[in-house]
Amino acid sequence: MKTEIRHYREQDISEILDIFEAASRVGHPFVSEEFIQQERHNVEQLYLPNADTWVVLADGNVAGFISLIGNEVGGLFVDPKFHGHGLGRALMEKAQALHGDLLVQVFKENSVGCYFYHRYGFQLVEETIFEQTGDALLKLAFSA
Repeated sequence: MKTEIRHYREQDISEILDIFEAASRVGHPFVSEEFIQQERHNVEQLYLPNADTWVVLADGNVAGFISLIGNEVGGLFVDPKFHGHGLGRALMEKAQALHGDLLVQVFKENSVGCYFYHRYGFQLVEETIFEQTGDALLKLAFSA
């Protein structure tokens, strides 16, 4: 599989939104359908316009993305078909090359995300409650 990382382009939007939704269903089975659909809307209308977003291509097709707001990972989503193929790690390495130290917030119940971030070397900073859903939210930090 040939991979490439490049900046997000507007024509990537439908793939980005589909990947967001598919990966959210895997990582966030505990949230409501309404929440996923609202966040899908927010990705398009709020997050992408205000973040530095990079996509990873697998054989020329968008397979995942990372959105950064400064050194904070606002979102990292990989098409579930490509989980375990190193695409998330490649995106995280891009973020680290750009910013060094990184921060991220992840739902405590998101076992896929928590496993990935801990394996990458992120450490727990604090645990809070995400007011919209009442779920535990972990703030993690990575030191380059």
